[in-house]
Amino acid sequence: MIRAENIFKSFGENEVLKGIDFVFEESKTNLIIGRSGAGKTVLLKILVGLYPPTQGKVWYKDKELYSLTKKQLRHLRMEVGMLFQGNALFDSMTIEENIRFPMDMFTEMTYKEKNMRVDEVLERVSMSGINNRFPSEISGGMQKRVGIARSIVLNPKYLFCDEPNSGLDPKTSITIDELISTITDDNKMTTIINTHDMNSVMEIGEKICLLHEGKLAWQGNNEEVLKSENQELHNFIFASPFLQKLVDRVGAKNI
Repeated sequence: MIRAENIFKSFGENEVLKGIDFVFEESKTNLIIGRSGAGKTVLLKILVGLYPPTQGKVWYKDKELYSLTKKQLRHLRMEVGMLFQGNALFDSMTIEENIRFPMDMFTEMTYKEKNMRVDEVLERVSMSGINNRFPSEISGGMQKRVGIARSIVLNPKYLFCDEPNSGLDPKTSITIDELISTITDDNKMTTIINTHDMNSVMEIGEKICLLHEGKLAWQGNNEEVLKSENQELHNFIFASPFLQKLVDRVGAKNI
């Protein structure tokens, strides 16, 4: 469980987050959604420890993130996996070297043990046999799978994903959603995803946090989305004129 407690964040005079209180539930796929500029990425970076909040606290169970010592923070880092929006793979490294990188930084595993673990996570994301290829030699969807493999190589308790479907075609996006959801269930992880992809919301959103202008506008799950009468949620879901016309014609319950 990760809990955001009264989170405020300002950059100069620009107040981006305005008192966010939210619990990201253990062993579930938690989504942060909202329009561009709503504060999603800033909140995600605060939760993962990249931006200190101007005010408020972030709790990992009974540990307050920004009160940890360097030693405690390093230990927590080993429990956190991060899937970046642009994959953040090192172009000069092979796929194997990219995935091995967190183990090189945080573990005392032998070279053989690390490579065995690389093979395990590549198999887990259905990418076996590409160890010696470079990121430029594989597709965007394959790079995303490699990014997922690297993010879970240390068996994290917490997985953060920043726009995992960015730049992907709809079919590949669905595959990535299903993979993240399955890994979350199998490993009992607390997964937090920053997204504006409505397919992700409806298919894997077990706990959803909607931000609007830096505030928590709605929370619930994917089964409650279309039943909600929350205006900000409605505006976010039906931002597409085509979808709004479809809803007006057949009704939200029939979609």
